[in-house]
Amino acid sequence: MEETLAMSEETKAKSASNYTADNIQSLEGMEHVRMRPSMYIGDTGMRGLHHLVYEVVDNSIDEALAGYCDTIDVTINEDDSITVKDNGRGIPVGIHKKEGVSALQVVMTKIGAGGKFDKGSYKVSGGLHGVGVSCVNALSTLLRAEVHLDGKIWVQEYSIGKPLYPVKMIGDTASRGTIVTFKPDTSIFDVTEYNYDILANRLRELAFLNKGITLSIKDMRKLNENGEPHSDKFLSKEGLEEFVKYLDENRSPIISKIIHMECADGDIPVEVAMVYNDSFNENIFSYVNNINTHEGGTHLQGFRRGLTSTLKNFAEKSGMLEKLKIEISGDDFREGLTAVVSVKVQEPQFEGQTKTKLGNKEAVAPVSQVVSEMLEAYLEEHPNDARQIVNKVVLAAQARMAARKARELVQRKGVGTGGGLPGKLADCSEKDPERSELFLVEGDSAGGTAKQGRDRVFQAILPLRGKILNVEKAMQHKILENEEIKNIYTALGVFIGTEDDSKALNVSKLRYHKIVIMCDADVDGSHIETLILTFFFRHMKELIEQGRIYIATPPLYQVKKGQRAEYAWTEEQRDRLINELKGAGQESSVNVQRYKGLGEMNAEQLWETTLNPEKRTLRKVTIENAAECDHIFSMLMGDDVPPRRAFIETNAKYAKIDA
Repeated sequence: MEETLAMSEETKAKSASNYTADNIQSLEGMEHVRMRPSMYIGDTGMRGLHHLVYEVVDNSIDEALAGYCDTIDVTINEDDSITVKDNGRGIPVGIHKKEGVSALQVVMTKIGAGGKFDKGSYKVSGGLHGVGVSCVNALSTLLRAEVHLDGKIWVQEYSIGKPLYPVKMIGDTASRGTIVTFKPDTSIFDVTEYNYDILANRLRELAFLNKGITLSIKDMRKLNENGEPHSDKFLSKEGLEEFVKYLDENRSPIISKIIHMECADGDIPVEVAMVYNDSFNENIFSYVNNINTHEGGTHLQGFRRGLTSTLKNFAEKSGMLEKLKIEISGDDFREGLTAVVSVKVQEPQFEGQTKTKLGNKEAVAPVSQVVSEMLEAYLEEHPNDARQIVNKVVLAAQARMAARKARELVQRKGVGTGGGLPGKLADCSEKDPERSELFLVEGDSAGGTAKQGRDRVFQAILPLRGKILNVEKAMQHKILENEEIKNIYTALGVFIGTEDDSKALNVSKLRYHKIVIMCDADVDGSHIETLILTFFFRHMKELIEQGRIYIATPPLYQVKKGQRAEYAWTEEQRDRLINELKGAGQESSVNVQRYKGLGEMNAEQLWETTLNPEKRTLRKVTIENAAECDHIFSMLMGDDVPPRRAFIETNAKYAKIDA
């Protein structure tokens, strides 16, 4: 299969011969990486821990983009160290002229050192552009780099970024490539246990984005009865077309096939795949050099421009808009659309709050042109699909007008001014949003207890009656007419839409900077929690991305003996407390209470275990992989039953039923 970015054999040979120690450029030191790791990997929690793996894998992907690698293997070892192996050219090991040591040592110990700074070595690259692997080294207690190159095996080991010995040759080999094994430093990271699913989802995503490359993962911590590790292998032959199929497998398409567009000509290669479904959500995922640009940017701007202009011209020429009395907006063309936009840019410029917004202005025109030309051709060749799309656009416009009226009803009450707040809201006296918390509590009973147990100065309580509307299957005006959702909007002080009726969320008057979902620890509570999370993901994703959404963790058990009562959040804690309270060799009764609902605790207990900032545990809701989140929510909350049943059957072994 011909690859979009593949070089000619002559170019490959020339580039391979020129990829030597002299191609590795050292830009600056790495002394303060350990002091301020979050500047380089985002944070020192779960996200930062997994980011280390991405950085090493990105180096292998760069080799694949250059045409020298087609297999990348990731292993989670028994001790939670990671091994990444590829069959690329192998990092050069010759002496670097400027540094006077092996180029391998320069790459591994100098921040900003790498072949990707030399345009002759890599046309495009992902990752942090040379920062990555040296940061991984600096934040690891041990890192081992093994290079198979020119028939020899070379190796060097490091501890917290410092080489333990010079690069040495340890044997012969018939293979080529690089093997990096590293152990994250437990003194740096808050968590050190890798999550298999997070890594597997990223590798799946990379396989879709780079067709023809095989990525595998295995977990040596989990062996089956035959002693084989839990594993997955990802290989996509169709690339983005398969990506869109995967994303939309739980939705019903309204057109006959996925629209695929690809153009490798010019300085910015573009690939787009898209399909329309019967949902009411817009799901567009954009990537630059394999990096998920969840804040969008110029390439997304180009996609929207090409999509809107082409569809609008076609709809007007077809005469299907003649009876429509309202103006079509850009949002109308994207309702029910699932799309993936991927571009490769030689020198990407990233902007935005999290540096995931493409700023290169030269990316607008190529994407817009590709979308316009290929979509126009598709519409002409598939007239039935074209009519389905335009009908969807017309329905979206009509629904937008209905939603506008519903929104005006919500916002007429004076959102953000303190007036017209929900009657059930027990507000706090603190007016500074940064110091204020809102608890969304399941049920009036638990809400009443929470109102009594809270700190009235900075904690507000909003009880939610029953299960809120499943927004995955509802049109926007129906969502805005739902009483519980209206209460959430008005309590938070946010509103949607501007003068052009867009669906953009305005959070400038957000009244609480910490929003906590607090539900019962039973099946119904979990369902309600999922419904609320679906609402936030689909309609207030910005609040999740800003780190505003949390989940409360009330205890599962109270273990009591006499006047002494202790709380347990896990079965292990419960068993330990039972043994502790029984006392060594003493026969005495210990009472264990299982809390299935918040209402089973009194106000003092709820404050002590769940509300008190000094003792409580809150789980922050984050989006590790937006595409995977979209897939999961559409599967759990959509209409398609078989995938949900398969998910439940697969994960039932992790569920426990209390007697």
